[in-house]
Amino acid sequence: MKKEDKIRNFCIIAHIDHGKSTLADRFLDLAMIGDSRKKKEDQVLDNMELEKERGITIKAKAVRLTLECEGKDYILNLIDTPGHVDFAYEVTRSLKGCEGAILLVDASQGVEAQTVANFNLALEADLTIIPVINKIDLPGANVERCYDQFFDVFGFKKDEISLVSSKQGIGVKELLKRVIKEIPPPNGDKDKPLKSVLFDSSYDPYRGVILFLRVFDGKISVGDNILLMHQNKIYRVEDVGVFLPQPGKKESLCCGEVGYIGCSIKDPKEIDVGDTITSAVNPTDSAFDGYVKMSPMVFCGVFPTSPKDYPLLRPAIEKLNLSDSSFTYEQDNLGALGYGFRCGFLGLLHMEIVQERLEREYALDLILTSPNVMYKIKTTKDDKIKYIQSPHQFPDPSFIDEMYEPFIQATIVSPVEGMDPLCELSKSKRGEFIKMNYLGKDRLSIVFDLPLSEIVADFYNKIKSLTKGYASFDYEFIGYRKTEIVKIDILLNRKKSDAFSMLVHKEKSEFRARLVVDRLKELIPRQMYEVNIQAAIGAKIIASSRVSALKKNVTAKCYGGDISRKRKLWEKQKQGKKKMKLLGNVSVPQSAFFEVLKL
Repeated sequence: MKKEDKIRNFCIIAHIDHGKSTLADRFLDLAMIGDSRKKKEDQVLDNMELEKERGITIKAKAVRLTLECEGKDYILNLIDTPGHVDFAYEVTRSLKGCEGAILLVDASQGVEAQTVANFNLALEADLTIIPVINKIDLPGANVERCYDQFFDVFGFKKDEISLVSSKQGIGVKELLKRVIKEIPPPNGDKDKPLKSVLFDSSYDPYRGVILFLRVFDGKISVGDNILLMHQNKIYRVEDVGVFLPQPGKKESLCCGEVGYIGCSIKDPKEIDVGDTITSAVNPTDSAFDGYVKMSPMVFCGVFPTSPKDYPLLRPAIEKLNLSDSSFTYEQDNLGALGYGFRCGFLGLLHMEIVQERLEREYALDLILTSPNVMYKIKTTKDDKIKYIQSPHQFPDPSFIDEMYEPFIQATIVSPVEGMDPLCELSKSKRGEFIKMNYLGKDRLSIVFDLPLSEIVADFYNKIKSLTKGYASFDYEFIGYRKTEIVKIDILLNRKKSDAFSMLVHKEKSEFRARLVVDRLKELIPRQMYEVNIQAAIGAKIIASSRVSALKKNVTAKCYGGDISRKRKLWEKQKQGKKKMKLLGNVSVPQSAFFEVLKL
């Protein structure tokens, strides 16, 4: 038997919190890797503190297992993937390095939105799929319902589905045997020129960029000169190894194997994930297509609470970007908040994770502006398309010919009784109903086209609230559509406050403006002069309120006498307050920024 016939490359795909990482841990235990850690910790592959705390996988992890089956030793390369929609790009990349996938479903939750999305990704990649029902030991497990859903949604029969409990270890050994028997060994020829795909990377401050690759043909060894075909750059291989799960050094990687190489690449921008790696001396004939680069979907400003922390924020963002290149950043300045960065993220969870990592790993205290999306604007001046991420980039309305906003296709999987409130919610968010499918007897899938700007704030939370936590949500970007967006400016005593500016759909502009103005009236403390709060679109005021001035009793010293003396003092006070109002700046506490951003 050839060496590559004993290799199995597979991944675990599922909806978030269906037990992928726990199942991966049981696989490690069976391969005797678990003994080396002496049960000191769970979730070995989820080694980031934030992953363990939240119980989610943020970054796909690869590990090499060695297992004996029917007297033969097999090498299993396992990739544990994230389940949240924000990290779907990690799943897409992982599938490129596999021949098979374990499709995991929680017995108490059933088939959910990301389960369907990941199944379709695996189907497109032409992988062998092994259906598995997990958490069968839970009191709320409903295995029969899951059988029905697997058949109705994916077409799997009852005898094709494995039952396991990752926590208790039930059925895990039998599942690994299925992986060996049913997932095909990798196709490849060790005598052909080197052809491998770069499916991920990480950054090490001492060794530079570490490249994670799957070898399809040929062999890669220490000392080889390699060519990155998309970038057209040549490097010398200085380090080769596999994940055990800690890096283990080797002399070479042969066809069918998954591992890593180090080439002392210091700048992560020099590599392109999805690139084809081949020999610089004897290159392969054709490169892989590569991956579609993920574009940021949600944008917000990241500012230090104290302006003196800005020199600490810049290197922190640069270092974090080395290990997570999926978010973008550029310098930004808002008068009230000072200097900071305008960052682009793949979704709201991704934004939250980056914020927490910056605050924890670099001891920073940050303010994030309200999230918004990227709009496209066609100008009347030169007929060019401009991309707008923030309110202060918004051009004069007289120069705008047409405007477009990003739309997504949302798939909501819910119990049947949640259909009516979910449809009402989606319509209130300017959604367009597309279709509805039943997933078994008690669950259904509703598909809507929605503007991305309407879901970035609280859409997911409202879905959970309306369905008592039983609904799940998945979406994909479907392009830009024509729209009407206006910029609302907040004026404090006729002075524009850039930190509160926002881009809103025309239909909802008055509602949003009134919401912010009323909230600011509560939050801005009374000054020595009256504060006028106004929301304006261009020169048109659409909402206003005022904070009355603090008053001093200037006539307290007057006892009796003529009323003209008191009037003179009141007039003098009035003129003084008028002068203060013209010259003074309205004092807005930092808590007001936080509260308005929450809206």
